Amino acid sequence: MSGAAMTVDAEGWLRGARRVVSPHADERPPGAGVSLIVIHGVSLPPGEFGGPWVEAFFSGRLDIAAHPYFSEIASLRVAPHFYITRDGALLQFVSTERRAWHAGHSRWEGRDECNDFSIGIEMEGTDDTPYTTAQYDRLAGVVAALCEYYPGIGERGLAGHSDIAPGRKTDPGPAFDWERLVSDMAHAGYNFHRTPTKNPDGDTGT
Repeated sequence: MSGAAMTVDAEGWLRGARRVVSPHADERPPGAGVSLIVIHGVSLPPGEFGGPWVEAFFSGRLDIAAHPYFSEIASLRVAPHFYITRDGALLQFVSTERRAWHAGHSRWEGRDECNDFSIGIEMEGTDDTPYTTAQYDRLAGVVAALCEYYPGIGERGLAGHSDIAPGRKTDPGPAFDWERLVSDMAHAGYNFHRTPTKNPDGDTGT
C-alpha cells in the first residue's frame, strides 16, 4: 500500500475518494451490520477501459445511444460502493452505511442477499486482463480502511462476485490476484482466509 491511510467518516464516506452519489441504493435492514467485502470486475463497453461509461452507468446517467451494447443494460439499476479505475483513481457512489445494489441474488456463509451486509468494490477490468499495480495498491488501502471501521469483517469477510453468485457471475475472474491482495492485507495487519466457492459444474468460482 502507498500514500496516506484512508479513513471512513461517521457518515460512511471514505477520505480520498471522489464522491459521485448514485440513486441505486437504499437503507440496510435493521441490525444487518457489515461483515463482507465483495470484489467485482467491470468494463464498459465490455473489454474497453478508460471511458466515462462505468461512472455514468453506476450513477444512472448512461447515454444508451452512445454504444449498441448499452441498450442491453438500459434497465439495470446497479452501483457498488466503490470503483477503482485502471490508474488507481477511486470513486465512491454509495455511503458504506447504506445498501448499494451491487451483488444481486447471492449467498455467503449461510446468509442470502449479500447486499444487506456487504460493501461492493468494482475494479475496472475483465476476467482475463491482469489488473494493475495501481489498482491493487488502492484496493489494499480501501480494504484496510473498511476493516478498521467495521470490525465485523472477519477472516472470511472477503469474496469475489463469483464466490457469492457461483454459476451466475465470474468476476473479478482468473486475472485477479487473490494471493496478492491477501498478502497485502496480512502486511497491514488484517488476515483473511479465502476459499473460492465452487460452481455447479465443479469449477471454482473465480
